[in-house]
Amino acid sequence: MSYDDLRHFADSWGLLAMTVLFIGLIAWPFRKGARQHNHDAANMIFREDDNV
Repeated sequence: MSYDDLRHFADSWGLLAMTVLFIGLIAWPFRKGARQHNHDAANMIFREDDNV
């Protein structure tokens, strides 16, 4: 496989794979059932707060 073949693959299928991965990572926090996990992660630092 030559450099030009690898470059063509990266420009076509590599770009498509990175786009799908990007969209998947953006959509991950908004999936069904993730609300409680996101709430727990956001409030984790306040669980053992002694200054209240």
